[in-house]
Amino acid sequence: MIVIHSEVPVKPDSRTEAVELLKEIATRSRAEPGVIDYRVTSDLEDSNMLRIIEHYEDEDAADSHESSDHVAQFQEQMEPHLAAEAELSIHDVASKRTAPGP
Repeated sequence: MIVIHSEVPVKPDSRTEAVELLKEIATRSRAEPGVIDYRVTSDLEDSNMLRIIEHYEDEDAADSHESSDHVAQFQEQMEPHLAAEAELSIHDVASKRTAPGP
């Protein structure tokens, strides 16, 4: 499994527009083959820091997503709303287990 975590700093005055774009990309991405999950969250301590958490079956699915037309369109539309460059980290996950929460 591949997990991608993105930190997306957005401009306070265009946060609403950025959130709408992120909702749209999340919905479209969850419909792609090989996507296990794709979620957008807001940081509780910094409301202008949005996070994307993506889970893919394998590297091919992640690559397919990243090279899709709707991702290119999203990146272009999102650019004016960014306060700084987004930071992505990619994790290759060999196994997964459930732990008690919260």
